[in-house]
This record gives sequence, C-alpha cells and structure tokens, in this order.
Amino acid sequence: MTVMQTTPAATQRATPADICSAPPRRHPRPDGEDRYTISEVVAFTGLTAHTLRWYERIGLMPHVDRSHTGQRRYSNRDLDWLDFVTKLRLTGMPVADMVRYAELVRQGDHTFADRRQLLESTRRDVLNRIAELHDTLGVLDRKISFYAAEA
Repeated sequence: MTVMQTTPAATQRATPADICSAPPRRHPRPDGEDRYTISEVVAFTGLTAHTLRWYERIGLMPHVDRSHTGQRRYSNRDLDWLDFVTKLRLTGMPVADMVRYAELVRQGDHTFADRRQLLESTRRDVLNRIAELHDTLGVLDRKISFYAAEA
C-alpha cells in the first residue's frame, strides 16, 4: 500500500477518495498485474533507483511491496504517487513538507484541512515564483531587444 491522495482545488468530490490533479495516465499494465521492478520504475519516472530507495527510507514511499525474493514491486498506484511527488518537487516544496504531507495522508481523512493548508502554502510560493520569473523574463526581453537593435 502506498500513499495516494490529493484533492483538486475548488472542485467538488464525487467520491470520498481523492485523486491526482491531472487525469490518470495510462499505465503499462492493468491493476492487479501491475508489479514493476525498480528498474522499470526508473525507466517510467526518470527517477534514479537511489532516489526511489531514499523516498522509501524517509517515508515518502512508506510501504513498497516485495517479491518472495525481497525485490521491490511497485504498483500503478505507486507510479501515480511518484508522479505526484515529482510535481511537488517541481513546486520547490521542501522534502520535509512532502514527508509531512505523506504522513497526513496515512493518518486518514480527518487531516484534509492540514493537507489543504500545506498545499495552499505551496501554491502561494509557486505563484510568487511565477511572478518573479515573469519579472525576470521581462528584463531578459528588454536586454535581448537592446542587443538586437545594436546589431
């Protein structure tokens, strides 16, 4: 079992289970037959095996199934969670906050407000970074225009 719960912003939930913000990707294998090795997950996600093991150690992937020989076996649900974690990393969310979010999910539905607060805080940070990048883009555009006029 892996953590896999998020809530779309400003929408009503049709079911009590949360979903990732993006529509689900097509998985290489159907549910029930979805036992991927770490090397397959590396190929699907672009993450390294070291990163996947680290995520497991720090609690971002608290339980990854194992084969009878002890090899990790990831599910489609694990792939969805890793996709979400990758999106959180792109936002600049600190790993400690990502781990906190995962802990909140494991604690159950009564933590929705705390999860929402954490995601809203991250969203504000992302919006601030976007504004800074727009500002920086404007500076670059002015410099490019200046050099284009001088050439």
